[in-house]
Amino acid sequence: MLRRVIHRWERKLSRRDNNRKVWPFDWGLEFLDHTWSASLKALSGPGGEGRRPGRDFLFEFNRRAIAESDLFFRHEPVREYSFDGQWLTFESPLQTPYDENNTVHARYFPVLDRSKNGGGALRSDVERARGRAVIVLPQWNADGESHVALCRLINRVGIASLRLSMPYHDRRLLAGFTRAEYMVSANLGRTLQACRQAVMEVRAAVDWLMAQGYERVGIMGTSIGSCIGFLAFVHDERLRAGAFNHVSSYFGDVVWEGISTAHVRQGLESGVNREEARQAWMVISPNAYINRMTGDRRRGLFISARYDLSFTPELSNLLFEECNRHGVRFDKALVPWGHYTTGEFPFKYYDGYLIVNYLRRHL
Repeated sequence: MLRRVIHRWERKLSRRDNNRKVWPFDWGLEFLDHTWSASLKALSGPGGEGRRPGRDFLFEFNRRAIAESDLFFRHEPVREYSFDGQWLTFESPLQTPYDENNTVHARYFPVLDRSKNGGGALRSDVERARGRAVIVLPQWNADGESHVALCRLINRVGIASLRLSMPYHDRRLLAGFTRAEYMVSANLGRTLQACRQAVMEVRAAVDWLMAQGYERVGIMGTSIGSCIGFLAFVHDERLRAGAFNHVSSYFGDVVWEGISTAHVRQGLESGVNREEARQAWMVISPNAYINRMTGDRRRGLFISARYDLSFTPELSNLLFEECNRHGVRFDKALVPWGHYTTGEFPFKYYDGYLIVNYLRRHL
Protein backbone atom coordinates (compact mmCIF):
# COMPACT_ATOMS: atom_id res chain seq x y z
CA MET A 1 0.00 0.00 0.00
CA LEU A 2 2.69 2.49 1.03
CA ARG A 3 4.75 1.59 -2.03
CA ARG A 4 1.86 2.46 -4.36
CA VAL A 5 1.20 5.74 -2.57
CA ILE A 6 4.85 6.83 -2.67
CA HIS A 7 5.32 5.75 -6.30
CA ARG A 8 2.25 7.72 -7.36
CA TRP A 9 3.53 10.74 -5.43
CA GLU A 10 6.99 10.37 -6.96
CA ARG A 11 5.62 10.37 -10.50
CA LYS A 12 3.48 13.40 -9.77
CA LEU A 13 6.42 15.34 -8.36
CA SER A 14 8.64 14.36 -11.28
CA ARG A 15 6.13 15.87 -13.72
CA ARG A 16 6.54 19.33 -12.18
CA ASP A 17 9.66 19.74 -14.34
CA ASN A 18 8.10 20.25 -17.74
CA ASN A 19 11.13 21.89 -19.36
CA ARG A 20 13.25 18.79 -19.93
CA LYS A 21 14.90 18.59 -23.32
CA VAL A 22 15.95 15.49 -25.25
CA TRP A 23 19.47 16.10 -26.52
CA PRO A 24 20.82 14.09 -29.45
CA PHE A 25 23.23 11.26 -28.79
CA ASP A 26 26.93 12.04 -29.15
CA TRP A 27 30.07 10.19 -28.14
CA GLY A 28 31.53 13.55 -27.10
CA LEU A 29 35.14 12.45 -27.61
CA GLU A 30 36.26 16.09 -27.95
CA PHE A 31 35.48 16.54 -24.22
CA LEU A 32 37.89 13.78 -23.17
CA ASP A 33 41.24 15.02 -21.93
CA HIS A 34 44.16 12.67 -22.64
CA THR A 35 46.94 14.75 -21.10
CA TRP A 36 46.69 13.13 -17.66
CA SER A 37 47.72 9.71 -18.94
CA ALA A 38 50.75 8.75 -21.01
CA SER A 39 49.07 5.47 -21.91
CA LEU A 40 46.09 7.30 -23.39
CA LYS A 41 48.08 9.62 -25.61
CA ALA A 42 48.57 6.77 -28.06
CA LEU A 43 44.83 6.57 -28.55
CA SER A 44 44.58 10.18 -29.66
CA GLY A 45 47.60 10.14 -31.98
CA PRO A 46 48.15 8.56 -35.40
CA GLY A 47 46.64 5.12 -35.57
CA GLY A 48 44.65 5.78 -32.42
CA GLU A 49 41.29 7.51 -32.25
CA GLY A 50 41.14 8.10 -35.97
CA ARG A 51 40.90 4.36 -36.67
CA ARG A 52 38.61 3.46 -33.77
CA PRO A 53 34.85 3.68 -33.58
CA GLY A 54 33.68 5.99 -30.82
CA ARG A 55 32.38 3.07 -28.76
CA ASP A 56 35.70 1.22 -28.58
CA PHE A 57 37.64 4.39 -27.88
CA LEU A 58 35.33 5.50 -25.06
CA PHE A 59 35.29 2.08 -23.42
CA GLU A 60 39.09 1.93 -23.50
CA PHE A 61 39.23 5.45 -22.12
CA ASN A 62 37.11 4.34 -19.15
CA ARG A 63 39.23 1.27 -18.47
CA ARG A 64 42.44 3.28 -18.39
CA ALA A 65 40.91 6.17 -16.46
CA ILE A 66 39.76 3.80 -13.72
CA ALA A 67 43.20 2.18 -13.56
CA GLU A 68 44.77 5.64 -13.25
CA SER A 69 41.94 7.33 -11.36
CA ASP A 70 44.30 9.20 -9.01
CA LEU A 71 45.51 11.08 -12.08
CA PHE A 72 42.08 11.36 -13.67
CA PHE A 73 40.57 12.96 -10.53
CA ARG A 74 43.86 14.56 -9.59
CA HIS A 75 44.32 17.24 -6.96
CA GLU A 76 45.01 20.45 -8.89
CA PRO A 77 45.83 23.41 -6.58
CA VAL A 78 44.00 26.65 -7.37
CA ARG A 79 46.16 29.75 -7.72
CA GLU A 80 43.73 32.25 -6.23
CA TYR A 81 40.50 32.22 -4.26
CA SER A 82 38.18 35.21 -3.92
CA PHE A 83 36.08 35.45 -0.75
CA ASP A 84 33.73 38.28 0.25
CA GLY A 85 32.71 36.90 3.62
CA GLN A 86 29.86 34.80 2.24
CA TRP A 87 30.66 33.72 -1.30
CA LEU A 88 33.81 31.90 -2.33
CA THR A 89 34.77 31.91 -6.02
CA PHE A 90 37.68 30.38 -7.89
CA GLU A 91 38.58 29.19 -11.34
CA SER A 92 37.77 25.54 -11.89
CA PRO A 93 40.84 23.27 -11.97
CA LEU A 94 39.35 21.73 -15.12
CA GLN A 95 38.40 24.24 -17.79
CA THR A 96 35.56 23.55 -20.23
CA PRO A 97 34.56 25.29 -23.50
CA TYR A 98 31.92 27.30 -21.60
CA ASP A 99 33.09 30.43 -19.78
CA GLU A 100 30.09 30.61 -17.43
CA ASN A 101 30.87 27.14 -16.18
CA ASN A 102 34.55 27.73 -15.50
CA THR A 103 34.11 29.82 -12.36
CA VAL A 104 33.17 27.88 -9.23
CA HIS A 105 30.78 29.45 -6.72
CA ALA A 106 30.40 28.26 -3.14
CA ARG A 107 28.41 29.75 -0.26
CA TYR A 108 30.05 29.62 3.14
CA PHE A 109 28.15 29.04 6.39
CA PRO A 110 30.44 29.55 9.39
CA VAL A 111 29.52 28.59 12.93
CA LEU A 112 28.55 31.58 15.07
CA ASP A 113 29.54 31.99 18.69
CA ARG A 114 26.17 31.93 20.44
CA SER A 115 27.55 32.48 23.93
CA LYS A 116 26.35 35.43 25.99
CA ASN A 117 29.53 37.38 25.34
CA GLY A 118 29.81 36.26 21.73
CA GLY A 119 26.86 38.27 20.49
CA GLY A 120 26.60 36.17 17.32
CA ALA A 121 30.16 36.97 16.25
CA LEU A 122 32.25 34.49 14.31
CA ARG A 123 34.48 32.16 16.27
CA SER A 124 38.08 33.21 16.62
CA ASP A 125 40.72 31.71 14.36
CA VAL A 126 42.04 29.65 17.27
CA GLU A 127 38.62 28.13 17.93
CA ARG A 128 37.99 27.56 14.26
CA ALA A 129 41.29 25.70 13.86
CA ARG A 130 39.86 23.05 16.20
CA GLY A 131 36.61 22.97 14.28
CA ARG A 132 34.88 20.94 11.61
CA ALA A 133 33.51 21.76 8.18
CA VAL A 134 31.41 19.93 5.60
CA ILE A 135 31.23 20.42 1.84
CA VAL A 136 27.60 20.17 0.71
CA LEU A 137 26.66 19.05 -2.82
CA PRO A 138 22.98 19.42 -3.81
CA GLN A 139 21.05 17.36 -6.33
CA TRP A 140 20.95 17.70 -10.11
CA ASN A 141 19.21 20.92 -11.23
CA ALA A 142 19.17 22.31 -7.70
CA ASP A 143 18.63 26.06 -7.51
CA GLY A 144 20.75 28.41 -5.44
CA GLU A 145 18.67 27.92 -2.28
CA SER A 146 18.63 24.15 -2.31
CA HIS A 147 20.33 22.65 0.78
CA VAL A 148 20.76 26.08 2.39
CA ALA A 149 18.45 25.03 5.24
CA LEU A 150 20.55 21.88 5.68
CA CYS A 151 23.73 23.98 5.84
CA ARG A 152 22.20 26.06 8.62
CA LEU A 153 21.12 22.93 10.45
CA ILE A 154 24.67 21.60 10.20
CA ASN A 155 25.83 24.89 11.73
CA ARG A 156 23.60 24.31 14.75
CA VAL A 157 25.64 21.26 15.78
CA GLY A 158 28.89 23.22 15.62
CA ILE A 159 30.01 22.37 12.07
CA ALA A 160 30.67 24.93 9.35
CA SER A 161 29.50 24.18 5.83
CA LEU A 162 30.43 25.15 2.30
CA ARG A 163 27.65 24.70 -0.25
CA LEU A 164 29.30 24.07 -3.60
CA SER A 165 27.50 24.82 -6.86
CA MET A 166 28.23 21.99 -9.26
CA PRO A 167 29.05 22.40 -12.96
CA TYR A 168 26.36 24.10 -15.07
CA HIS A 169 24.22 24.86 -11.97
CA ASP A 170 22.65 28.11 -10.65
CA ARG A 171 25.32 30.82 -11.04
CA ARG A 172 27.11 28.60 -13.56
CA LEU A 173 24.03 28.03 -15.72
CA LEU A 174 24.73 28.64 -19.39
CA ALA A 175 23.05 31.57 -21.12
CA GLY A 176 19.68 30.57 -22.53
CA PHE A 177 19.41 27.44 -20.36
CA THR A 178 16.82 26.80 -17.67
CA ARG A 179 18.31 23.47 -16.52
CA ALA A 180 21.78 22.07 -15.90
CA GLU A 181 21.39 19.73 -18.87
CA TYR A 182 25.10 19.65 -19.70
CA MET A 183 25.84 17.98 -16.35
CA VAL A 184 24.00 14.84 -17.48
CA SER A 185 22.97 14.39 -21.10
CA ALA A 186 23.16 12.02 -24.04
CA ASN A 187 26.58 13.51 -24.83
CA LEU A 188 28.71 10.83 -23.16
CA GLY A 189 32.04 12.65 -23.14
CA ARG A 190 30.65 15.95 -21.89
CA THR A 191 28.90 14.18 -19.01
CA LEU A 192 32.17 12.49 -18.08
CA GLN A 193 33.95 15.83 -18.18
CA ALA A 194 31.33 17.55 -15.99
CA CYS A 195 31.49 14.87 -13.29
CA ARG A 196 35.27 14.81 -13.35
CA GLN A 197 35.29 18.60 -13.08
CA ALA A 198 32.98 18.44 -10.06
CA VAL A 199 35.25 15.99 -8.21
CA MET A 200 38.32 18.14 -8.84
CA GLU A 201 36.43 21.20 -7.57
CA VAL A 202 35.55 19.41 -4.35
CA ARG A 203 39.25 18.76 -3.79
CA ALA A 204 40.01 22.45 -4.40
CA ALA A 205 37.30 23.35 -1.87
CA VAL A 206 38.99 21.08 0.69
CA ASP A 207 42.19 23.08 0.14
CA TRP A 208 40.40 26.34 0.94
CA LEU A 209 38.69 25.03 4.07
CA MET A 210 41.93 23.64 5.44
CA ALA A 211 43.66 26.95 4.71
CA GLN A 212 41.01 28.58 6.92
CA GLY A 213 42.09 26.34 9.79
CA TYR A 214 39.56 23.51 9.57
CA GLU A 215 41.27 20.29 10.53
CA ARG A 216 38.34 17.89 10.08
CA VAL A 217 36.57 18.16 6.75
CA GLY A 218 33.68 15.99 5.63
CA ILE A 219 31.36 15.77 2.65
CA MET A 220 27.64 15.45 2.12
CA GLY A 221 25.86 14.98 -1.21
CA THR A 222 22.37 14.26 -2.49
CA SER A 223 21.52 12.29 -5.65
CA ILE A 224 24.20 13.15 -8.23
CA GLY A 225 25.83 15.11 -5.41
CA SER A 226 26.07 11.82 -3.54
CA CYS A 227 27.86 10.23 -6.51
CA ILE A 228 30.30 13.14 -6.89
CA GLY A 229 30.84 13.25 -3.14
CA PHE A 230 31.66 9.56 -2.98
CA LEU A 231 34.12 9.79 -5.86
CA ALA A 232 35.85 12.67 -4.07
CA PHE A 233 35.79 10.75 -0.77
CA VAL A 234 37.51 7.75 -2.36
CA HIS A 235 40.23 9.86 -3.97
CA ASP A 236 40.90 12.39 -1.19
CA GLU A 237 41.78 10.98 2.21
CA ARG A 238 41.52 14.44 3.76
CA LEU A 239 37.74 13.93 3.73
CA ARG A 240 37.25 12.27 7.09
CA ALA A 241 33.54 11.36 6.97
CA GLY A 242 30.74 11.39 4.44
CA ALA A 243 26.95 11.30 4.28
CA PHE A 244 25.71 10.12 0.90
CA ASN A 245 22.00 10.82 0.45
CA HIS A 246 20.53 8.53 -2.25
CA VAL A 247 23.23 6.14 -3.35
CA SER A 248 23.58 3.90 -6.35
CA SER A 249 26.08 1.68 -8.10
CA TYR A 250 26.39 2.45 -11.81
CA PHE A 251 25.91 5.92 -13.30
CA GLY A 252 24.71 4.60 -16.66
CA ASP A 253 22.12 2.28 -15.10
CA VAL A 254 20.67 5.10 -13.02
CA VAL A 255 20.26 7.26 -16.11
CA TRP A 256 18.77 4.35 -18.04
CA GLU A 257 16.23 3.33 -15.38
CA GLY A 258 15.36 6.49 -13.43
CA ILE A 259 12.24 8.57 -14.01
CA SER A 260 14.33 11.73 -13.48
CA THR A 261 16.46 10.92 -16.51
CA ALA A 262 13.92 9.32 -18.86
CA HIS A 263 14.53 12.14 -21.34
CA VAL A 264 18.29 11.49 -21.26
CA ARG A 265 17.65 7.82 -22.00
CA GLN A 266 15.61 8.88 -25.05
CA GLY A 267 18.70 10.50 -26.46
CA LEU A 268 21.00 7.64 -25.49
CA GLU A 269 18.91 4.92 -27.09
CA SER A 270 19.83 5.99 -30.60
CA GLY A 271 23.51 5.26 -29.90
CA VAL A 272 23.95 2.76 -27.06
CA ASN A 273 22.10 0.10 -25.10
CA ARG A 274 21.95 -0.16 -21.32
CA GLU A 275 25.13 -2.22 -20.91
CA GLU A 276 27.04 0.15 -23.19
CA ALA A 277 25.80 3.15 -21.19
CA ARG A 278 27.15 1.47 -18.05
CA GLN A 279 30.56 0.96 -19.68
CA ALA A 280 30.67 4.46 -21.16
CA TRP A 281 30.20 6.03 -17.71
CA MET A 282 32.00 3.42 -15.58
CA VAL A 283 34.72 5.87 -14.52
CA ILE A 284 32.12 8.03 -12.73
CA SER A 285 30.35 5.04 -11.13
CA PRO A 286 30.81 4.36 -7.39
CA ASN A 287 31.05 0.59 -7.91
CA ALA A 288 34.25 1.05 -9.91
CA TYR A 289 36.06 2.10 -6.71
CA ILE A 290 34.58 0.09 -3.86
CA ASN A 291 37.63 -2.19 -3.88
CA ARG A 292 39.79 0.86 -3.06
CA MET A 293 37.92 1.30 0.22
CA THR A 294 38.94 -2.07 1.65
CA GLY A 295 40.56 -1.44 5.03
CA ASP A 296 39.66 2.26 4.99
CA ARG A 297 38.73 3.30 8.54
CA ARG A 298 36.89 6.48 7.60
CA ARG A 299 33.14 6.53 8.21
CA GLY A 300 30.42 6.89 5.60
CA LEU A 301 26.63 6.79 5.70
CA PHE A 302 24.75 5.45 2.67
CA ILE A 303 21.08 6.47 2.55
CA SER A 304 18.79 4.57 0.19
CA ALA A 305 15.05 5.12 -0.25
CA ARG A 306 12.93 1.96 -0.42
CA TYR A 307 10.50 3.44 -2.97
CA ASP A 308 12.93 5.41 -5.10
CA LEU A 309 12.10 5.45 -8.83
CA SER A 310 15.21 7.43 -9.75
CA PHE A 311 17.95 5.64 -7.80
CA THR A 312 16.14 2.32 -7.64
CA PRO A 313 16.66 0.02 -4.63
CA GLU A 314 17.88 -2.74 -6.95
CA LEU A 315 20.75 -0.55 -8.16
CA SER A 316 21.52 0.61 -4.61
CA ASN A 317 21.71 -3.03 -3.52
CA LEU A 318 24.45 -3.63 -6.11
CA LEU A 319 26.50 -1.04 -4.23
CA PHE A 320 25.85 -2.68 -0.88
CA GLU A 321 26.70 -6.10 -2.28
CA GLU A 322 29.97 -4.79 -3.69
CA CYS A 323 30.83 -3.30 -0.29
CA ASN A 324 30.11 -6.62 1.40
CA ARG A 325 32.18 -8.49 -1.18
CA HIS A 326 35.22 -6.34 -0.45
CA GLY A 327 34.65 -6.10 3.30
CA VAL A 328 34.14 -2.35 3.12
CA ARG A 329 32.91 -0.73 6.30
CA PHE A 330 29.85 1.48 5.85
CA ASP A 331 26.70 2.50 7.68
CA LYS A 332 23.39 2.13 5.91
CA ALA A 333 19.97 3.72 6.35
CA LEU A 334 16.98 2.44 4.37
CA VAL A 335 14.20 5.02 4.51
CA PRO A 336 10.49 4.52 3.66
CA TRP A 337 10.03 7.12 0.92
CA GLY A 338 11.32 7.95 -2.56
CA HIS A 339 13.67 10.32 -4.40
CA TYR A 340 11.51 13.38 -4.89
CA THR A 341 9.53 12.84 -1.69
CA THR A 342 12.75 13.21 0.31
CA GLY A 343 12.23 16.96 -0.01
CA GLU A 344 8.63 16.82 1.22
CA PHE A 345 7.14 17.07 4.71
CA PRO A 346 7.68 15.15 6.94
CA PHE A 347 10.43 13.10 5.25
CA LYS A 348 12.86 15.98 4.78
CA TYR A 349 13.13 16.50 8.52
CA TYR A 350 14.03 12.92 9.30
CA ASP A 351 16.44 12.83 6.36
CA GLY A 352 18.11 15.99 7.67
CA TYR A 353 18.32 14.46 11.14
CA LEU A 354 20.05 11.33 9.79
CA ILE A 355 22.63 13.37 7.90
CA VAL A 356 23.40 15.98 10.55
CA ASN A 357 23.50 13.52 13.44
CA TYR A 358 25.87 11.25 11.54
CA LEU A 359 28.24 14.08 10.71
CA ARG A 360 28.10 15.35 14.28
CA ARG A 361 29.12 11.94 15.63
CA HIS A 362 31.76 10.95 13.07
CA LEU A 363 33.46 14.11 11.89
